[in-house]
Amino acid sequence: MDKKAMRRDQLAALMAISQLEYEQKCHGIEQRLFQSHGWKNSDVIAVTISKPPEVNTWNIIKRGWEEGKKVCVPKCKPSTRELTFYELSSFTALEKVYYDLFEPIPSLTNTVHNETIQTVIVPGLAFTEKGYRLGFGGGYYDRFLSGYKGRTMSLAFSEQLVKSLPVESFDQPVDEIITESALIQCG
Repeated sequence: MDKKAMRRDQLAALMAISQLEYEQKCHGIEQRLFQSHGWKNSDVIAVTISKPPEVNTWNIIKRGWEEGKKVCVPKCKPSTRELTFYELSSFTALEKVYYDLFEPIPSLTNTVHNETIQTVIVPGLAFTEKGYRLGFGGGYYDRFLSGYKGRTMSLAFSEQLVKSLPVESFDQPVDEIITESALIQCG
């Protein structure tokens, strides 16, 4: 199956999760994340602003603020398919831009240098236990991760775990995957 068909099927599987089950699974993932080494030992965390049917990251951002962490969110640069991370300290510093995603407003936020980010929470549609992921198709995170030296993790519903994915030379695996029922050390 090609990546485009896999993305379509994976989105359909995620859309089939009921609202109540979605809320419960997100809660379980959040609790497991907050107990993880990656969360507890990072003062600077990068995370995307989620939109359904992805694992909800809004509460994760709020928890980061409550714990005094520097929370960074990405802005896409379509011309080069690169990500730049900005510190987010208020949801009012976001705007809807590219792919209907919420992104930081550069004039209201400060750029964060990649080497200061201790943990990056990497989005995706499907994941293998070796940490490879099926992204949304832009290649933004693979480009970013190719030069990133910190910790990487992904948040996923158990429905997003798959036996295999087509892996290409530029694909960058994550170190950990957190689901509602497990913390998977990849590699």
